[in-house]
Amino acid sequence: MLNRRGTLASLTGGLLAAAAAAGARAQAPLADPTEVLPLWPGDPPGASGVTVVETIIERKDPRGLRDRAVIHTRRPILTVFRPAQPNGAAVILMPGGGYERVVVDKEGFETARWLADRGYTCFVLTYRLPGDGWGAGPDTPLQDAQRAMRLVRAQAGAMGFGAGRIAIIGFSAGGHLAASLTTRFEAPVYARVDAADDLSARPDVSALIYPVISMADGPVHAGSRKQLLGPAPSPEQIVRYSPDQGVPDRAPPTILVHAADDGAVPVANTLMMFTALRTKAIPTEMHVFELGGHGFGLRSIAGLTTAAWPALVEAFARKHGV
Repeated sequence: MLNRRGTLASLTGGLLAAAAAAGARAQAPLADPTEVLPLWPGDPPGASGVTVVETIIERKDPRGLRDRAVIHTRRPILTVFRPAQPNGAAVILMPGGGYERVVVDKEGFETARWLADRGYTCFVLTYRLPGDGWGAGPDTPLQDAQRAMRLVRAQAGAMGFGAGRIAIIGFSAGGHLAASLTTRFEAPVYARVDAADDLSARPDVSALIYPVISMADGPVHAGSRKQLLGPAPSPEQIVRYSPDQGVPDRAPPTILVHAADDGAVPVANTLMMFTALRTKAIPTEMHVFELGGHGFGLRSIAGLTTAAWPALVEAFARKHGV
């Protein structure tokens, strides 16, 4: 483990090109981007009493790919990937990690590079975790997600993309966070900090990739629920923190991706969210692939029909203006 100080400076090392991320052998590492946006001008909300130490874990990938995870996030940030040829749209990526860590390489940086190659200005969100003692408890990650959307929207003019052309992509527990932002973008989970907070936190398009959705017994990913709600959540908490139970009329167009053989987060999560969105007449598309397991990202899709998911998400986003 490596102790992390500051923001992006400690995320040293490289990531692999998109081809390697899609399943090829590692070639040469790429340097991490040096541009970062801190979410909060000072301490994040509810910081009093938080004593955890932010740490980066270097995990081993059998293909030799870089695989870092951040635990105990203290300073949530947006890592910026600028495209060589901007297309006027932006994407905020929310990696997974069971609400116990944030997997920055596999589901964050690699996907951001793929999207930046296609013209999207990308922001990878390293968000705070609900079990670290923050004052907002289970709403802590949503505070960061709302703030990230507002901050990115505030940067639109200066960074060359449309304020109404911002998508989000969330993976696994990051998919739960993205689904929470999709359904609770108007929830008052923190007090106004500056002018950015006067802007909407509603995404223009949402993509939920093998997402954790339901907190109910059966479809639940038990690890994510324990980190988010503790060992014995109330029935009210289970409903409140299951995004399929609170889809608003103004939810953005949403695409869902899952593998039927996912052994960690049952595909029922995606089916439930799709049904809830359709009930509210939200533009929705769902792709359930036969094989892929859990956490495939761009690394574990070579030779599978699952390899179609990035292009499907891009086509859906473009169809809906992003």
